Amino acid sequence: MDRLPRLAVLLSGSGTTLQNLLDRIADGRLRASVAVVVGSRADAFGLDRARRAGIPALAIPRREHADAEHFNDALHDALAPYAVDLVVLAGFLSLFQTRAYAGRVMNIHPALIPAFCGPGFYGHKVHEAVLAAGVKVSGCTVHFADDQYDHGPIILQGCVPVIEDDTPETLAARVQTVEGELYPQAIQLWADDRLRIDAGRVRILPQD
Repeated sequence: MDRLPRLAVLLSGSGTTLQNLLDRIADGRLRASVAVVVGSRADAFGLDRARRAGIPALAIPRREHADAEHFNDALHDALAPYAVDLVVLAGFLSLFQTRAYAGRVMNIHPALIPAFCGPGFYGHKVHEAVLAAGVKVSGCTVHFADDQYDHGPIILQGCVPVIEDDTPETLAARVQTVEGELYPQAIQLWADDRLRIDAGRVRILPQD
């Protein structure tokens, strides 16, 4: 891509992932631009982060739409004017229907997909389930999103140990550290045209 890719960041909460991307864009570690931020809640603090950075911030509350179809109609109408290259889901708690952005939507999930994922697995619920299962490792997954929750070709995964006396909070903090590295890395790989989907698997091409 000859120009900086234009990202749309969709969020539902505090926007820590958005802030991480903005920080890395500012210091040159991520070569991209955030064209618009959309929140599924009007009080999502991530929208305030966007406004402070001078980025268009749109609230499209899920509760104001009768069903997922109408909600997604509103989302796609809102994104249309911004010439978005890649949609980045950053703690977006509703299902985003890819439609015109098929193959151009990324998500990060705080577990090692296909474990502990799907409807109902979000936020601390994921880490609670990990601890309850007694598994010894967890982590995060960056993947191309499709029209199912936490589903689609996996781009990158990072692993962390589950420690004997972990709480959902301590495990979440360890996973979030890895998330902060992997998500920008995956976006940069996409921007550098180094990702190919082949038979449902993502292949990472070598750097020129």
